[in-house]
Amino acid sequence: MKQLYIGNKNYSSWSLRPAVLMRSLEIPFEEVLVPFDGPDNYQRYKAFSPNGRVPCLHDDNEIIWDSLAIIEYLGERNKQVWPTSGTARAFARSASSEMHAGFHVLRAHCPMICSAQFQIRELSPGLRRDLSRLDDLFCEGLTRFGGDFLSGARFSAVDAFFCPVAIRVVHYALPLSQPSLDYCHRLLALDAMRDWMSAAQKEPWFDETEEATARIHADFLEDKRTLI
Repeated sequence: MKQLYIGNKNYSSWSLRPAVLMRSLEIPFEEVLVPFDGPDNYQRYKAFSPNGRVPCLHDDNEIIWDSLAIIEYLGERNKQVWPTSGTARAFARSASSEMHAGFHVLRAHCPMICSAQFQIRELSPGLRRDLSRLDDLFCEGLTRFGGDFLSGARFSAVDAFFCPVAIRVVHYALPLSQPSLDYCHRLLALDAMRDWMSAAQKEPWFDETEEATARIHADFLEDKRTLI
């Protein structure tokens, strides 16, 4: 059986993407959670991941690292990973790659923390630009393909890439258009996302760096941890 190595569910947005995709599409795998242990986990993670990072997928003798590579690998073996329409698939791949490589200010100002609610203090020019682009991308996919998800009626890889963004949008109360906000809430309502969030809020680990980074740009409102 496939083994997916992940980091803390509360903080690891990269791990979330393939995990939620595989759960949602019912691709069997064993989850192996290796929690972060301080700012540098490279040597510990090198034991199972060539680049010393998570996520990393083991499939028999194959080892695939990086969330985009993992999802492309899964897509070669599971037709439901990407949209069936060539046009929708082209859009989905472009949007996924843009998310994978872009939105740097959003990532930096609003780290993913599943267990906390914040209120962003001020929208910097860079954050406004990221949110404007995000809104345009969401509205284009929803309008162009006419479904509840970015490339049509069915959840696919492109939606998995934006699941961590949906958490950021809702947990930092970021301003987007109503269709985009509704889409984010649909992602959070997925069974796989609800399970991930529930597990994240029960984790005992506290990442001081991520928590401090969030508080640079946002006011802390609520702790959703069920175990502290």
